[in-house]
Formats: sequence, C-alpha cells, structure tokens
Amino acid sequence: MKELSNLYIDKPDEEIREKVKEIWDGIAKPIKGLGQFERIFSQIGAITGSTHIDISKKAVIVMCADNGIVEEGVTQYGQEMTTIIASSMVMGDTSVCKMAKVAGADILPVDIGINREDEIPGMIQRNIAHGTRNFKKEPAMSQEDALKAIETGIAMAAECKKEGYNLLATGEMGIGNTTTSSAMTAALLQCRVEDVTGNGAGLTKEGLDHKVEVIKEVLDQYNFQKSEALRILATVGGYDIAGLTGVFIGGAIHHIPVVMDGVISGVAALTAERLLPGVKDYIIPSHMSKEPAAVKIMKELELHPVIDAEMALGEGTGAVMMFSLLDVALSLYDNRVTFEDINRIGK
Repeated sequence: MKELSNLYIDKPDEEIREKVKEIWDGIAKPIKGLGQFERIFSQIGAITGSTHIDISKKAVIVMCADNGIVEEGVTQYGQEMTTIIASSMVMGDTSVCKMAKVAGADILPVDIGINREDEIPGMIQRNIAHGTRNFKKEPAMSQEDALKAIETGIAMAAECKKEGYNLLATGEMGIGNTTTSSAMTAALLQCRVEDVTGNGAGLTKEGLDHKVEVIKEVLDQYNFQKSEALRILATVGGYDIAGLTGVFIGGAIHHIPVVMDGVISGVAALTAERLLPGVKDYIIPSHMSKEPAAVKIMKELELHPVIDAEMALGEGTGAVMMFSLLDVALSLYDNRVTFEDINRIGK
C-alpha cells in the first residue's frame, strides 16, 4: 500500500462548479431543465478547473484479461473467447468499436492479462501475466502484481492526458469477469453473494446456482474484511479490474473526467475509492447495468447513472452511449442563448 499512500488527489474546484451552474441557469430554458446533465457539466468544469467545457477528444480504455476461475465451470464460454473478441476489437469489429465510431471516440484496447503467449497485433501490450490463477485454489494474483496492474491503469490515464484526451471511459473484456466482480462486490460490501451475482453472458439457472456456490465457498475460505480492498482485489479479482482501478485513480490525479461503464467498471471504481478516497468525485456514471451488483455499488459510491436500459453488453458500450448524450447536451451550453438575447431579438 506504500505506493498508493504516496499519491494525492485534489478536490475538484468548487468555485468553478458554481460558475458553470450559474451559466446553465442563465440559458433560456427552465432552471435545472437538463437535470443531471447540468450537474455533470458542472462536475466536469470543477474537475478541469475551467468553465470552458471541452470533451472533443474522447477515448475508451478497454482492459482485456483472462480469469483462472473459469476452470470451475462458472461461465458459458471458455477462455479462448477472450483472445477471439480482443482480436476482433483490434479490427474494429466489436460492439464498442462500432458505437465509438459513431460517437467520435477512440478505442484503446489493452492486453493487461490475456492467457496467450504471443502478442495480439494492434493491442497495447501491458500484460502483467497470462491470466490470473484459479482463486478457488489460490489467490488470483499477488498483491505486487495487483499493484502493477493498478499502476498500469494510472500510467494509461497519464498517457491519455499527454496526448490531449479530455474525456475517458472505462471498458473491459475477459471471460469470467462477472464472477470476479461478483466476488469482489460481496467482499467489499459484506453482502450476500446471491444479491450481487447475475447470469453474466447467459448462464442457465443451474449454472448461476453453481457460480453462487463457488463464490460462497471462496469467500468463506478467505474471510475478508470490507476494508481490505487491495487484498480482495488480489485474491478474487482480475487484471482487468485492477487496471481499471488504476484508470479511475489516474483520472483523479490528472484531472480527467472518467465515464464509468457497467458493473465491472463499477467494482473497479469502488476499489479505487476504497484505496484512495476522493476518486469518486472524478467519475461520471453512464448506465445502470442489469447485473444485480450494480444498484448496490452505485448506492455505495453515491453515483446516479443517467441511462437505465437493462444493458449488460460490456466492453465500454454504455459509456460510449453516454458520450453521445453528453455531446448533445453540451451543444446547448456551447451555443447558449439567454433570455436577454431572446428579448433583444424580439424588439
């Protein structure tokens, strides 16, 4: 924890937040007429320290990794699907790639822990290990490797800042990561496994029951305390979640707003906030995933997603949809007309 304890997160600029609110209130529309969007842009202004809101250069950081717990039959597909989908992502053929093209965002696919010896051409290579271990038999990774993955995410955010990106989003891809995210949520929130575990990519009722039992056995074995965020991450998490934890921390350190995707990104956000309180002030939630853990995570982080459409596609797709909504709402702020303007036109 020494590496993380040396990091510092500023508070967003509250004076700028109030100035952005005043600008919204001066636009020719009902006060608070755009609801959450006005609050979000006031937050972005506070994060960046400017009333000039610029989100023109956007990127989705997609952390890709494999999870050893797949050995326990908790998924519908095998680990080979991670490589197949990651390869398709590089080619621009996955869901998030097609949606990002419409939203004007770049996709940054990162191999942070795919179980494959050779590199996938076109991916950003940050592989910590070839997947995690089976956490039913032993901890998924060492705390040292978990920290390396977090540092990788922080570095990715820093690189994006240097390259001029002013809005980031989190995405992930890896077979088995709804099992890791459910286990982490149950441990971090000290709640029942049944209440935070869903079907993932389409498990049958029998498959879901088995998944729940595997997670229960593991949590009984390790006896976590909710304050042990790093131990929980290293023991039952994944490299994708660890990397995204770092992206959220990096966004806060470098004052870049980060749009959070679904439940797996949510677990990473919760982990980041537990490790470095204050990170959540830099996070913009996008949608309420249909995975059962999502509601509890949002409540714990005091975040309120804009989109509630029972989505569970992953890859960062919900965050990319949020990009488009933000662009539309920002057009009113950038091209604002006040009531005084309207009165002058009418005379």
